[in-house]
Amino acid sequence: MVDIDLQDLTIREAHKALKAGEYSVRDLVDAYLANIEKDNKKGKGINAYLHLFTDIDERVEIAQKMFAEGSATELTGIPVGLKAIIAKKGQITNASSKILEHYKATYSATVVEKLEKQGVIFLGSTNTDEFAMGASTENSAFGVTKNPVDTSRIAGGSSGGSVAAVAANMCLVALGTDTGGSIREPASFCGVVGMRPTYGAVSRYGAMPMGSSFDQISPTAKTVEDVQIVFEAMRGTDDYDMTVLPEDTWQKDNTKDKYKIAIPRSLIDGSSDEVKAVFNSFVEKIRTEGYDVEDINIPILKEVLAIYYILIPAEVSSNLARYDGMRYGSKVDGDNLWDTYKKTRGQGFGDEVKRRIMLGTYVLSAGYADKYYEKALALREELKSELAKVYEKYDFILTPTAPVVAPKIGSMEGDPLTEYLMDIFTVTANTAQTCAISIPAKVCEGKLPVGVQFMSAQENDDALLDIAKKLGR
Repeated sequence: MVDIDLQDLTIREAHKALKAGEYSVRDLVDAYLANIEKDNKKGKGINAYLHLFTDIDERVEIAQKMFAEGSATELTGIPVGLKAIIAKKGQITNASSKILEHYKATYSATVVEKLEKQGVIFLGSTNTDEFAMGASTENSAFGVTKNPVDTSRIAGGSSGGSVAAVAANMCLVALGTDTGGSIREPASFCGVVGMRPTYGAVSRYGAMPMGSSFDQISPTAKTVEDVQIVFEAMRGTDDYDMTVLPEDTWQKDNTKDKYKIAIPRSLIDGSSDEVKAVFNSFVEKIRTEGYDVEDINIPILKEVLAIYYILIPAEVSSNLARYDGMRYGSKVDGDNLWDTYKKTRGQGFGDEVKRRIMLGTYVLSAGYADKYYEKALALREELKSELAKVYEKYDFILTPTAPVVAPKIGSMEGDPLTEYLMDIFTVTANTAQTCAISIPAKVCEGKLPVGVQFMSAQENDDALLDIAKKLGR
């Protein structure tokens, strides 16, 4: 096997080497597969991948042929991890749930088709909290994903498998979904980059829905440039997804030499001392570099967790009604139809999924929809309005990505509220349907990573990536 240094490898460096013949697509893929073999189920037991795809060899041949014919793109031959909630035709797509344990997708997600046309090699299905419900990957039916930095700690979630695969050199980049911070929070815990694009920037077709007005397929990688390359390859219109934004709506020429940044300081005060110390150091650093940074008050941000955890269960309740054992997925026979539904869903869903279905059914029920759901919808619109005013004056809102460093595995068992509170900084972008990115605040040398998050206005993704490249890796 050719010796390839995967630790600092980027897409452009890999493309250059592949094009020059320094190593083949097969060599590159085998280098990542060797790490998966060594540390996924064995060795460190990271459990980033649930299983590998069966068409890797076929895709390798296609990619190598593209180089031979001169039709290779920057992404040709690049090994990518795929969250177990995103469909790839003919491959198991089980959302880390027992109810879909052996389900094989009958079609590919639009993002998968777009990237495979460019010669990407999808290596396998990465672990997630069941149906993306959680912030730790401890809600997976197939075991927790461990943090490669410290395997006694969580990788985060729900896209913990995708992020851990990148951090552990088990793929060069990976795709996840971000519904309330599901790519950004694990990126912070594992010391890599995670971007949530503007809602509608990337087609959601082929991603199993959790919260349809919150979900967004999102990339993670070690560098901002790699995230940008994948994002630009995925973005754009799709006939199968009516929520995708028309390409002519995107802001143009919105990058600047220096940006104005707002910090909602009162929201940050509840973070751990370790996170606050790193965050404050990062802020002072960018101030010395000439960035205009101001502390401001955005009162409605204190309400966002409540808004999110009313609206999300409501959408979960609706979206997961389809999993009943009748159409696809596992089925547990009962004495009658109702008993079959009850046993199938009772045995097929985990505790967190059941909890959110019950909460969602409650807030949508007669007598309570006006009291909870309708009020949350109104507050969501107020949030969008208030943030629009902030973005008229500031380019970005800066916060830590998470209020704590990666917790120990099992430390939140039986305490879902603590897990929900880890979303305090990330849920705002999803609720307002804007864009956000998490970058490492400092290089981790024997210490746990801490990420910082930049949020920006809808369709301001290019400027978001620009500042992330200026201030990150």
